[in-house]
Amino acid sequence: MEIIHLILGKANPARMNGVNKVVHELATQQQQAGMAVEVWGFTAHMVHNYPERVYKTRLFEASPNPFRVGQSWKEAMLARRGEVIVQLHGGFVPRFYAAARFLQQHHIPYLITPHGNYNWHALQRNFFQKKLYFRLFESRLLAGAGAVHMLGQSEVDGLQRLYPNQKSVMVPYGYNAMPERITHDTGTFTVGFCGRLDIDHKGIDRLIEGFAEFAKTVPSARLWLIGDGPDRQPLEDLANRLDLGDSVKFWGGQYGSDKFELLYGCSVFVHASRYEGLPVSVLEAASLGIPCLVSEATNLANEIRTYEAGWVAGEGTPPEVTDGLNRLYAQWLIDGLRPLGQNARRMVQEEFNWPRQLDRLNQLYEKVMSECVNE
Repeated sequence: MEIIHLILGKANPARMNGVNKVVHELATQQQQAGMAVEVWGFTAHMVHNYPERVYKTRLFEASPNPFRVGQSWKEAMLARRGEVIVQLHGGFVPRFYAAARFLQQHHIPYLITPHGNYNWHALQRNFFQKKLYFRLFESRLLAGAGAVHMLGQSEVDGLQRLYPNQKSVMVPYGYNAMPERITHDTGTFTVGFCGRLDIDHKGIDRLIEGFAEFAKTVPSARLWLIGDGPDRQPLEDLANRLDLGDSVKFWGGQYGSDKFELLYGCSVFVHASRYEGLPVSVLEAASLGIPCLVSEATNLANEIRTYEAGWVAGEGTPPEVTDGLNRLYAQWLIDGLRPLGQNARRMVQEEFNWPRQLDRLNQLYEKVMSECVNE
């Protein structure tokens, strides 16, 4: 069995694209585990301008028509028929609809990982357009899929409301625990966020508003926002309106050791998302031993509670964020949050280790392939 991950882009981890980062790490782990894996990407720029990697990458020029996959892609796929299973990464992608129709016609098994796109809140964005698109195209893609690989329960629930089915299988991806952070005892309670600056998706407006209320009682606290995105300017304007001044720092996009050095300096990590698949940045922070304050929508609330690895801020509203920060700050004054940080690392090591997730995914691949053969 060979695995082909089909994406938009090049699986470049040095980009503010969560799907590409996840696919890069998944393919890397699968290759290192001895699996045969490749990443195929549709792109308008055919230059191989990404870091060195252990798996093979094939790029196909994206047609101006989003519903076309191109002859070269079809020929390459037919050459592998009978050997491969294809994993589509993303939802509501016209090019994936075209790819799925081709795969169906030639009895090539595939599954889809929507990466949060079937979360009910995500479905509300441009709802009527999505509903029409779903009826005409996405439902047909799902009908031919051997499975729908979900990363969190909110995705399962969201799709079930729109498309009742028995195909959803929940398998989170893994994460390798990073070296435990060396405590930076600066005497400053620093709240961190790392990710794409997208207001509706990541709920950063709620984080800033919740922090602003918290900072009224703890004026020495600091908020570090690591990352970039379409909503950076509106978020900076919000911070200015709330008169946060030097209390908030926008670091922009940071990668590699620069990013981790900033994360090591955080007392807590906050993700007040309105919807998610599974935010890798939370696992990243937890693996460093940083307690996490998350909303239910992150699909990590149950694990945070079970392992006592931080605090769950309900829906992630500003008052809930403020309450969570107050609770964690009170604990920080007592023990520097070290017990919660150790619990966060243990959570990643036990619940999200790669061998466990790769085994579960491999079982899913084999099931999809066997059902396709027996059709």
